[in-house]
Amino acid sequence: MRTFSPKPQDVTRNWWVVDADGLVLGRLAAEVASRLRGKHKPTFAPHVDMGDHVVVVNADKVVLTAGKAAQKMVYRHSGYPGGLKAERVSDQLVTRPEEVVRRAVRGMLPKNRLGRQQLGKLKVYAGPDHPHQAQQPAPLVLPQARRDRAAS
Repeated sequence: MRTFSPKPQDVTRNWWVVDADGLVLGRLAAEVASRLRGKHKPTFAPHVDMGDHVVVVNADKVVLTAGKAAQKMVYRHSGYPGGLKAERVSDQLVTRPEEVVRRAVRGMLPKNRLGRQQLGKLKVYAGPDHPHQAQQPAPLVLPQARRDRAAS
């Protein structure tokens, strides 16, 4: 018996659309990262990009629990001395909500070329509209990521 190793040409990619309205950011990001990696497929292999394309809409309506929106800081550095910039997540949710979701998913992917390739299959939009209707994305329902479930 030989171990099956998938080849890149054996991969079939599906398109999923997730409505992030009222979903907890971390739970949403964990499920989206799993779909991007392809861990939901029976032929998953960690060294091959087996994942699907994921479109996240309504990123501006994502929820952070325990007051993290006001307390959590997002850091970036320009590369120059003294170039550290800090911004609250609550401010970033107002100005660039797509970046909040993208960073959360990015932190749950591998930190190598494969992770960067998988992150390329993530499309995040602040509003309810997206330009990927031609790909006929199937809705991905995440009841475990709902806010009301997290409160109980």
